[in-house]
Parts: sequence; C-alpha cells; structure tokens
Amino acid sequence: MENDLEVPIISYDYIKSTANAFLKEYHPNLDIPVPIEEIIEFQMKKDIIPLPGLHQGFEIDGFTSSDQASIYVDEFVYTSRPGRYRFTLAHEVGHIVLHKEIYQKANFQGIKEWRGFINSISEKNHSWLEYQAYAFGGLVLVPHEHLEKLTLFYVKSIRENEISFKENWDFAWDLIAAKLAKEFEVSTQVIEKRLDKEKIREQYT
Repeated sequence: MENDLEVPIISYDYIKSTANAFLKEYHPNLDIPVPIEEIIEFQMKKDIIPLPGLHQGFEIDGFTSSDQASIYVDEFVYTSRPGRYRFTLAHEVGHIVLHKEIYQKANFQGIKEWRGFINSISEKNHSWLEYQAYAFGGLVLVPHEHLEKLTLFYVKSIRENEISFKENWDFAWDLIAAKLAKEFEVSTQVIEKRLDKEKIREQYT
C-alpha cells in the first residue's frame, strides 16, 4: 500500500541557505576538507554505525534511523572508500536537517523497516527526498567560496602550462575536477555537479 506522504518541494536556493546555516553553526571557519564525521559524532552527537553487506543487500551506502540518532554506513564504504564515505555522511545529514518530521513520522527501526518505508512512498517522492539530500551533501562538503577560489587557481595553472581551454575544454576541466576533488575529498562527480549548478565553468568560456 502506497504511503500518502507528501515531500515538500523545496528550491535549490533554500537547500543552499540551509546548508550554509549548517556550516555556520557547526563549521564556521569553513576550512576544507569539511570534517563531516567529527561534526556528526562530536557536535551533533549522532552514532555512525558500520553495517556489513548494506550495499550488497540493499543497494545503498547508508541510511538514517527514524529517530535520527544513528547513521548506518556500509562497512566496505566505511573502511575502504573515504570519499564515498564522507559524501554518504553528508547526504544522511541532509535527511536529518531537511526531513526530520518525515523520518520521525515514518517510525522505522532497522534496515528492513527502512526498506518498507521507502517502498511505501511514490517514486516521485523518493526522488525528491534523495535529490534534496544529495544537493545538501554537495553544498556542505564543497563550500562555494572555496570552490570559486580554487577553481580560479587551477584555471590559472592550466593556462600557465599552455593548455588551451578552447582546444582542450574537456581535458582541462577533467583535470581541474580531479584536483578539486582531492582538495575537498569528494568524488569528481560531486565537483562536476557543483561547478555546473553554480555556473562557475561558464565564467571561463
């Protein structure tokens, strides 16, 4: 039976202002990489619990308990994929910050009940939940100010190495995305989305 849950449709600008408020509260100096694990454990007082086989069995890297006291993370991701682990945490914090009432109302206990909850809501509502948490995660781990400054730094570096943006646009931006991903300790996919969403790449056309 499908849940009648309605997920609020919130704008990217709203998610951005919420992510900025989160950083102001928990990491005001904005140093990178953003210490998301420490913020969750020591400031938000949430438990991070590795769970063997989470991805293999349920095709997810993490989920948050409905009381929002614990974030469960696939054990392999936790031990072997640091960038993915960091983004999983930031994504789950997005659910905690943006979807608190929805999670509390769902009242699930473990992974099987969580799966039942997800299966009970429409694909559209699930997509909204995931999009909003994904956007929040990227905004928290890749603060705008640093993204603009570091992008400018690496653009200058590319030009100093006499690589033409006009002739090698994709190569140049792949190189920059890889450099930025190391700086922020996230994947290049997260960087690509942030560059596009903030329209930073367009500034160099």
